[in-house]
Amino acid sequence: MVNRQRLSGHPISLTVLDFGLFTVHANGRIIGIPGFLIVTSAGEKVLLDTGFAKKYADDVEVASAEDNLGEFGKVLELTHENQPEAQLAKMGFSKSDLDLLIISHTHIDHVGNIGAFPGVPILIGAGERALPRPIYWRGKQPLEWPDSEYILVDEDFDLGPGFKVLHAPGHTPGELALLIDLPETGSVLLTSDAISRESEVAEGCLDSTNPEEALATAHRILKLAKDRNAFVIYGHGPEQWKELKKAPESYR
Repeated sequence: MVNRQRLSGHPISLTVLDFGLFTVHANGRIIGIPGFLIVTSAGEKVLLDTGFAKKYADDVEVASAEDNLGEFGKVLELTHENQPEAQLAKMGFSKSDLDLLIISHTHIDHVGNIGAFPGVPILIGAGERALPRPIYWRGKQPLEWPDSEYILVDEDFDLGPGFKVLHAPGHTPGELALLIDLPETGSVLLTSDAISRESEVAEGCLDSTNPEEALATAHRILKLAKDRNAFVIYGHGPEQWKELKKAPESYR
């Protein structure tokens, strides 16, 4: 179990979870919706992000209309197989096996199932948790904060050996990224939407709450990655998504 702000084991596997496929109207970009499962040498299991809410798997058209999601884009693929429980099952786990949930930020495609893990501590940016409700989507804020133990982050810190949580604000007030060390793959930077795609930095990180802060954050975490010769997995890289290994395969 997580001991407050520490894991005892070193990361030994990273699994990309497939939470669905989405297209952005403005540019036709087709993006995957990722989650991540990290397992440590002590058997600890950490889930990063939770995808779209279950209502999207139940009826994507009704859910999209309810949230006015069509203003931005369209869900292309999202069934119950793209929900956290089904993705975890591909690895032989259930949600009750989790020791920690990390929410990178509270946009609709990352926070949708935040309340589905009772008893699991939630690690989240302090700036995000300070909001009255999760950001969700353009003024739509139907989610309440779950009654849970929260571990709040306002600076970089080592969650465990080979497991660094990066405070990465700009895209949203409490955006987080992760830098982990795997025994075979080496260092891996999970940028989440601090850098949604490789081209975003050159474009100025304009799809952010605070583009200037987001750009500074992006340069900072990319330098950390470069110094570690890390494999960078972007939040929603269209081409990268096609190439990533996904559950039940893992990076080790």
